[in-house]
Amino acid sequence: MKQVADAIDGLNERIGRVLSWLAVLMVLTQFVVVVMRYVFGLGSIWTQESIVYMHASMFMLLAGYTLLHNAHVRVDVIYREASPRFKASVDMAGVLLFLWPVCYLIVTVAWPYVRTSWLVHEGSKETSGIQAVFLLKSVIPVFAVLLALQGLSTLIHSLRVLRGLELPVEEDEQHI
Repeated sequence: MKQVADAIDGLNERIGRVLSWLAVLMVLTQFVVVVMRYVFGLGSIWTQESIVYMHASMFMLLAGYTLLHNAHVRVDVIYREASPRFKASVDMAGVLLFLWPVCYLIVTVAWPYVRTSWLVHEGSKETSGIQAVFLLKSVIPVFAVLLALQGLSTLIHSLRVLRGLELPVEEDEQHI
């Protein structure tokens, strides 16, 4: 099972390392849009829409990476000072009771929405916009699957901690 968890961790780590560069590209693209508009008086709908695509892709596809590094927002009044066994139990409960049901719900609700978009090859409402809205919408179920997979990894690591087969990751090691 550890190999499965390590493979999932590796997948989300690689995705995170690659897609985190979208933040830089997004800032540079926004800079170009501003310079084009206010210095040269030019506009580009395609370029403006690309910022939305990058933003959505970055935040949705990096959710698994964020969970891998335990960097999601958490109210940790009790969790922070708890024992590793208690943390592992809370993490397991969180995956089973909240994360997986929400991921299942997202995929179930999004699937018809994404499928319909693919059937008509939905594009931008603007003529010169990005004609690939169907690809953008496809990020929704991919987001849920990557997050659910990282939840599986969290579950495996938590079980291993509870069984004494693995030491918990220290807080300093979890952050990038």
